[in-house]
Amino acid sequence: MRVTVADHPLVADRLTRMRARETDRPGFRRALTELSGYLIYEATREHAITPIEIDTPMGPTVGAHIADLPLLVPVMRAGLGMLSAALDLLPDARTGFVGMKRDEETLLPHAYVNTVPDQLDGREVFVLDPMLATGGSAIQTCAELRRSGAGRITLVCVLAAPEGVEALRESDTADALVTGAIDERLNEVGFILPGLGDAGDRQFGLN
Repeated sequence: MRVTVADHPLVADRLTRMRARETDRPGFRRALTELSGYLIYEATREHAITPIEIDTPMGPTVGAHIADLPLLVPVMRAGLGMLSAALDLLPDARTGFVGMKRDEETLLPHAYVNTVPDQLDGREVFVLDPMLATGGSAIQTCAELRRSGAGRITLVCVLAAPEGVEALRESDTADALVTGAIDERLNEVGFILPGLGDAGDRQFGLN
């Protein structure tokens, strides 16, 4: 699995805003949207393009068109905050939704919705989930996508814990990980340290 940490001043700035306790809900959502755009930019860096002939005001030239758009799969509910940025950059991409809820005692994910087509026929997929903590939700989501015949799977997340990265690598369910940072570790209840709190709660409020 290829791991890319987006090392850029804009990434660091938006991530700092998201981490800060004093950042309010609108500010958190705004920073997440902006940061998600930077991460999608990194995730598509080596994406295939198709040459296309166009006319500029000065004459003809050959441009590029993104070929075979990936399926976007936000992991609900926190991944919903990354979707608008992905669709801004890939407006013709299709979207499937996977809903995961973590059992706070076992730390294991529970799927409550899955709208991904049963047959993906090798289509590339971007899984959008702000936090890679224990890796449980990401692994289960990617495994479901594999069973549906997905091609290359890239997990795009804001923050990752080393434990989650290793678990995802060992599961062999994803081909690539693009993240804003890899933090120190998980705490005793499976939250990333220093982290940024619960990304779903900070976007939408408490359950």
